[in-house]
Amino acid sequence: MNTPAPTRWPSARAGWYATFILTVAYTFSFVDRQVLNLLVEPIRHDLGVNDTQVSFLQGLGFVIPYVLMSVPVGRLVDVFDRVKVLIGGVAVWSITTFSCGLAGSYTTLLAARMGVGAGEASVTPAAWSLLPDYFPPEKLARPVSVYLMGPYLGGGLALIGGAYVIEWTGTGEVTLPLLGAVAGWQFTFMMAALPGIAIMALLTTLPRVTRRLPEASAAAAIPTPSFRDVLAFMRAEARIYFAVLIGVPFLVVILYGLQAWVPTILVRIFGWELAVAGKTYGIVALLAGSCGVLTGPFLGNLLRKRGHADYPLLIGAGAAAAVMLSMFALLWQTSGTGVLVCVAFASYFVTVPLALMAYVIQTVTPANMRGVMAGLYVVSNNVIGLGLGPTLVAVTTDYILQDSDKVHVSLALVSLVVAPIAMLLLASGRKSLRAYAEAA
Repeated sequence: MNTPAPTRWPSARAGWYATFILTVAYTFSFVDRQVLNLLVEPIRHDLGVNDTQVSFLQGLGFVIPYVLMSVPVGRLVDVFDRVKVLIGGVAVWSITTFSCGLAGSYTTLLAARMGVGAGEASVTPAAWSLLPDYFPPEKLARPVSVYLMGPYLGGGLALIGGAYVIEWTGTGEVTLPLLGAVAGWQFTFMMAALPGIAIMALLTTLPRVTRRLPEASAAAAIPTPSFRDVLAFMRAEARIYFAVLIGVPFLVVILYGLQAWVPTILVRIFGWELAVAGKTYGIVALLAGSCGVLTGPFLGNLLRKRGHADYPLLIGAGAAAAVMLSMFALLWQTSGTGVLVCVAFASYFVTVPLALMAYVIQTVTPANMRGVMAGLYVVSNNVIGLGLGPTLVAVTTDYILQDSDKVHVSLALVSLVVAPIAMLLLASGRKSLRAYAEAA
């Protein structure tokens, strides 16, 4: 698709309005994705499954369709109307989240969960393609960091909102018109699906923008590159892309491990009520994750002014070291409050570099390749991060420690293995990023 390059940037008001709408969409995609983490214990009880089976619902059962669809959807984003692609994705994930509430067996719940993954594959490629067309490069980091608050706002809201639904329904059933009696965890899925209707309406109000290349002149045209062109560009900047596309996912393993198992740790190990655990950890996840994402660009700006052209990867490696120390402390905790303190520090540090990594990809990658590159970033983060995070913890609990009451130990051990890997991988791209920044 050839489109004339625009000569002027949209107004700041239009850009920030678009940022708000895209952040809302991203946030509620994570509400639908993460609400399952609060429902582990009632699902295990009703469906008669173990931690490893539940982790497949949390991780690979979601990830496989998410990954299979991410690059093709990224391609659709690069070729067709980006907003329409995103609206279609919202419709799919909302319908399938509601279907999770209709599931009466592990198999049907897994099938619906896979549909959620397929629908949510649309949001990151579309948003990452749109945001750089609303803001000039020197002003992009801040809206990206706001957008990247979505997972932590969504994860927190999923836990808090889910906790209130559970508190309202109790342990009994809810009787609904046409559907009859459903369990409390099923009703929670149904409630989580409803905001999708409002999100689709909001997306239709996005200010229209034209695709642009960062270096394009007013007369330039933007061709759609072949996959061969994309691969050739990636090879030219291989060390940068390797650090970001492989290093970041190993850090994200810890993030998804925390989100998947902290509510269960509080309930199973320390005897907290499910609603209390959801509300408390939801607030911790929301605040720590959001503060971490917002801190990243601030730290990056300080280091950039001091001459550190490789500041995104420098911050990423340092954050991985801080996460490792936080999770080591988790091994020694004997109360739910102590666990939450360690989790709060880990949740903060693991999110500090994420906005900067998005900024690296968006500034290094030409505009007509951003959709596919965002899809690849989604694939790597989810295959390694979401695919392995919940499952590594569950497998360690079920088959290595063989004690369901040691899930907190499993979480710490997995983190202590993957955090050093993330640190080394992120540090490996610093020299190439410095060279790219100095040549730009």
